[in-house]
Amino acid sequence: MTGRRALLSVADKSGLVPFARGLVELGWTLISTGGTARTLSEAGLPVQSVESITGFPEILGGRVKTLHPAVHGGLLARREPAHLEELARHGIGTIDLVAVNLYPFEATIARPGVGLPEAIEEIDIGGVTLLRAAAKNHEGVIVVSDPAQYDEVLQALREHGEAPLELRRRLAVAAFERTARYDAAIAGYLSQTFSGAPSPFPPVWMLQAYKHEDLRYGENPQQRAALYLQRGVRGPLGGTFLQGKALSYNNILDMDAAWTLANDFAEPAAIIIKHNNPCGAATAETLDRAMAAALASDPVSAFGSVIAANRTLDAASLQALGDLFVEVFVAPGYTSEALEMLSRRPNLRVLQLPPLASLPESWDVRSVHGGLLVQDYDRLGEMEWKVVTRRAPTERERRALEFAWRVCARVKSNAIVLAQDTATVGVGAGQMSRVDSVMLAVRKAGERAKGSVMASDAFFPFPDGIEAAAEAGVTAVIQPGGSIRDEAAIEAADRAGMAMVFTGVRHFRH
Repeated sequence: MTGRRALLSVADKSGLVPFARGLVELGWTLISTGGTARTLSEAGLPVQSVESITGFPEILGGRVKTLHPAVHGGLLARREPAHLEELARHGIGTIDLVAVNLYPFEATIARPGVGLPEAIEEIDIGGVTLLRAAAKNHEGVIVVSDPAQYDEVLQALREHGEAPLELRRRLAVAAFERTARYDAAIAGYLSQTFSGAPSPFPPVWMLQAYKHEDLRYGENPQQRAALYLQRGVRGPLGGTFLQGKALSYNNILDMDAAWTLANDFAEPAAIIIKHNNPCGAATAETLDRAMAAALASDPVSAFGSVIAANRTLDAASLQALGDLFVEVFVAPGYTSEALEMLSRRPNLRVLQLPPLASLPESWDVRSVHGGLLVQDYDRLGEMEWKVVTRRAPTERERRALEFAWRVCARVKSNAIVLAQDTATVGVGAGQMSRVDSVMLAVRKAGERAKGSVMASDAFFPFPDGIEAAAEAGVTAVIQPGGSIRDEAAIEAADRAGMAMVFTGVRHFRH
């Protein structure tokens, strides 16, 4: 390794000195620029300036430092006689490792009040060029684009005296991924800034995700499937897998639905999901009471479900489920007693998940043939109430309506939810007509429909849904309103002595 040269030029200097010291101990010569060179010198490490290699000073306030044949010739030369002889004729040596991280453009534009001139100055040119050159010639050059890679590179050099080809290839891919994300951030920012349009969607969207694992199959055995995660996300939904069989495609979809709804509530909540729909949901003063109420909503459909809790799952909550067969549990934590109980069913999948707010911000993406549909996630904000009937909801009805409205937003359209207090008693999902969803929810609720309240994810186009609910004993309704036949729905509610409120917000979920 004697005589090999490393070019270090980093904006983020975390871990730099130990990495550089390790290279020196292995006989590498260090070349560096500006602030990086000063940091290395102050640490007592021998370092050559880029100026001494190029014979040309940094110019334009540091805008031009490494853009020189003495640098890029040493990076891009293939390690073969013709290229090496050409380097020798020009007095250029090879550069065998590049460690670069880029000016913090993304962090800069995320700060409030940052203007265009400041953002422009944080667009790295030389660093991106160094990474791309080194990654292109990765068989001859080790490219390090992230301080998190320092230890792995040093370990390989110490153990093998060389970076194996497999490692070089992984590092090259990581470098190109980094420059791709960087360029996408710049293009998106400038596009929005220059157009003046406050759109969150860039003109070119790069989907950055990394394969976590191949799945056994997709929704059906004839479909291939894999799980990809965003950078920094370590497991499904950012969680830790505690026990059980490998997750399936459908398990992960249902986990997402269950955890999303569980995170919609501040109170202790239990959510039972089947085929991406809540068949039972409840909140209560304690998690075990919420779990019992959620199961009572539809114990038949709960068989083979995914269950989410937004509090630490304890033994009492598990006991509330009896001997119910469950596919997956997700919760922010588990008591030791609960984990011991779960371990008796070794195939049962158990995951510990972080709050959704802790995960990277992302968009709701659906594939269509030939393209993608991209939208914001449907977030539940503060409710606005407009009482439209002669009778206003009672305090008890109001509490139940607020609960039903939150659950309804996570049910497949057309969506109807019947609730008593803060527990579902009937759910109608995915029907082609809204009145059919009402009738399905009423059938599921049975006698419990009497005295319940009803939430609808969109307006009633005809009064028939209101009339069917009234006949079953529903006493209050919450819906967006906005139909040209709203008056007919209001009149039907008034005739039945029902209270009805409009929210003005629709929550379709297809």
